[in-house]
Amino acid sequence: MTNLKKEIIENGIHYTLHGDYYFPDLELPEAANQAIGRYGRMRKAYLEEYRPGLYTRLILSGQLYEHLAEIDACCSDRMDRMIHQMAETEGINEKLKASDQLGWISRMNSIRHQVEEIVLQEIIYD
Repeated sequence: MTNLKKEIIENGIHYTLHGDYYFPDLELPEAANQAIGRYGRMRKAYLEEYRPGLYTRLILSGQLYEHLAEIDACCSDRMDRMIHQMAETEGINEKLKASDQLGWISRMNSIRHQVEEIVLQEIIYD
């Protein structure tokens, strides 16, 4: 049996011997520790199940968590803006909150659910 070199470099790629096989020494770029919120986790689950090619490409390029953080921030900002706009359009204000708290909560929850459904379809499940 021939003695194999522990390490070789071929085509500009460094390989290390593990058992009988050479494996490339690949390193992913350092990812910043970014907090991934609810919408980022939802996007990750969607990509894993329905878009495995894109998911794999993002992992291999080291951009997955950057993408998830961007999606999470985008969704949160969009939710805030749309809730505020819809509340103004429907006449839900502090005066209503002071006079009918349960009615105000009910209407705001309804708006929040409507907006969340829109954001999920347009951004998360895109």
